[in-house]
Amino acid sequence: MKQGTLKIHHLGHSQSERILWLCEELGVPYELVKYDRDPVTQLSPPALKALHPLGAAPLIEVDGMLLAESAAIVEFILNRYGNERLQYGSAHPDYASYLYWFHFANGNLQPVMGRSMMVGRCGLAPDHPVLTSVQGRLDKVLALVEARLAENDYLAGSEFTAADIMSVFSLTTMRLFHPVDLAPYPNILAYLQRIGNRPAYQRALAKGDPDMTPLLT
Repeated sequence: MKQGTLKIHHLGHSQSERILWLCEELGVPYELVKYDRDPVTQLSPPALKALHPLGAAPLIEVDGMLLAESAAIVEFILNRYGNERLQYGSAHPDYASYLYWFHFANGNLQPVMGRSMMVGRCGLAPDHPVLTSVQGRLDKVLALVEARLAENDYLAGSEFTAADIMSVFSLTTMRLFHPVDLAPYPNILAYLQRIGNRPAYQRALAKGDPDMTPLLT
């Protein structure tokens, strides 16, 4: 790998799609190394676990440095290669909104989807208090996203930003693992159509997950 070349270790059908998408949006060249999930456990393969103790994906390598955690990687790429694109500076009127929705993805949206998936697999009765509590939280989170997208085309405001790149996985690919009906949320569905029409999003999925049809409906 040439000095300064960005290498992305990508696990299929995972949050690492964010990194490919971000690089495609920014026009950042990268070397792609792809890994498939274990067919039985659906977890990372040994080759990826050998790179990181948690078997985490995504991982990037650049200049001898290895970095995990998708949010940290997104911030690193934005700051190193972004030239102030896809993010708002502190002087921007929507700066606080950008920060909120950027961190909302891994702070609320993805965790509640994950909890809902795990609790749903426990075989609890439909009226079990744990199940109803988790479902109630998921409903609130999706309602909040729906309300935001009723007011704005994108999560941070009128412009597409990295806050959208952080959030879309939970509304699309995550539903391969945990089906969620988005029919009650027309603004989310309209938003996903806008996302699906982005050439960079299409390129990222074609390179990283060519076997997957994105769940945009």
